[in-house]
Amino acid sequence: MERILFGDNQFFGVNHMSEEKARAQAIKFQDINAVIDVLDAAYDEGIKVFMCTTHERIGEVCEHMRANPQRYQDYQFYPCMPYAHKYANAVTELGILEALKGFLPEQGAFNAMVKGGMALANKDVEAIGQLLIDAEMKMFQDLQTPVIFLQNVVTDLLLGLGFKEALRIFADHVKNKYNAEPGFITMNMPKLLDVLEELGIDNPIVCSNINKIGFRMCGGVEAYESAIATRKFRPVAMSVFASGAIAPKEALEYVCTQKKIESIVFGASGRGNIRQTKQLIEQLLPAE
Repeated sequence: MERILFGDNQFFGVNHMSEEKARAQAIKFQDINAVIDVLDAAYDEGIKVFMCTTHERIGEVCEHMRANPQRYQDYQFYPCMPYAHKYANAVTELGILEALKGFLPEQGAFNAMVKGGMALANKDVEAIGQLLIDAEMKMFQDLQTPVIFLQNVVTDLLLGLGFKEALRIFADHVKNKYNAEPGFITMNMPKLLDVLEELGIDNPIVCSNINKIGFRMCGGVEAYESAIATRKFRPVAMSVFASGAIAPKEALEYVCTQKKIESIVFGASGRGNIRQTKQLIEQLLPAE
């Protein structure tokens, strides 16, 4: 994995501390060209990975990248799926099968739908899961996606329900069909590591909140520090600034003392903040 990843929360009005800031960001990035400008700024600063949700507007970003292959020839996406709201809305409006049909890749869509119908009838969870993954990956066709993440809204729901096998289904399909490494986003990293170890998923990529004040870290700071120091996995740190509650240098000094952290994901709205954060991470994160 790349050591510095660029996230997308700022583009969709996500700020866990301030609704006012979230609204301002949502307004600022209504125009997709504003999003592209920030991604270009990050890219020109040397950040070549976009860790993004499968929000519908990311499809417009993907179209732009495909239309400019020379400019973005070494650009990578780390998709994070699913974007739950679009499924909830589509199922409400169209029903399960029609919603699936709308998200499925065009090629072989009819056969996939037949398979989907049989899967639903037979309660074939694995087949349904594979179709949903394929639906989410549709927008990234012909782009580089070496790591594909399961969003925490699903990861943690599966943990809570005890439906561990679904995590294996995700991991296997991502490897077999997309030749990518599966990643898991969670708000309960210690618990997830126990389950992934039980499933035989070796040295997994796990993205979780890691910050010095324990912001959205289920189990607490000490449990996370212990897991990072002693467990076999590849940690990706997100929410390192705790949505602005910790000053950048202080936040990154803490995260970068956790020696086994492989990557840090952050979002920013302007070139100055992107450059400053990247420089701080490079100064503080131990070299490989």
